[in-house]
Amino acid sequence: MIIKYLMRYIFCGILVAGLLVSCNHLIQGNDLSAADIKRIGALGILDKDEQVIKFYSEYKKSYAGNFFTEKRIAMYWIDSRDSTKNVIKTAFYKDIKSMDTVYNAGLTYSPYILVTMNNGSSFKVSVGGGRKEFKLFYMDVLKSWKGNQRVL
Repeated sequence: MIIKYLMRYIFCGILVAGLLVSCNHLIQGNDLSAADIKRIGALGILDKDEQVIKFYSEYKKSYAGNFFTEKRIAMYWIDSRDSTKNVIKTAFYKDIKSMDTVYNAGLTYSPYILVTMNNGSSFKVSVGGGRKEFKLFYMDVLKSWKGNQRVL
């Protein structure tokens, strides 16, 4: 009897882990659909002339997204049942003081980039996938940030 319950818990754990992993995906910005771009623009975190370079979603793109462009880095979490729980954060590169990586964010969390603004506020931009994908995302956003600072 105990073995039967133990097997159920193991099965449920594997199922939940599989669902979480299957929802996570890191994609190139040009692989986003026109509807995705329109939705992100409607959130006020993407101008018409901006191109998403890389994008990651912890869930569905319509509910969660983390991305960077040539101008900014941003994240959003939309709660369809309670809009007071929505979180939308964005930072133009000129307003960023530092970007630090957190690879080991705990068992249930994706690695993330901690974006600290010149005004002292901060937010997290999650990036799933393997360590290699996270590092590539971080190196690319760092290059965009530093490239933008030279222009100013």
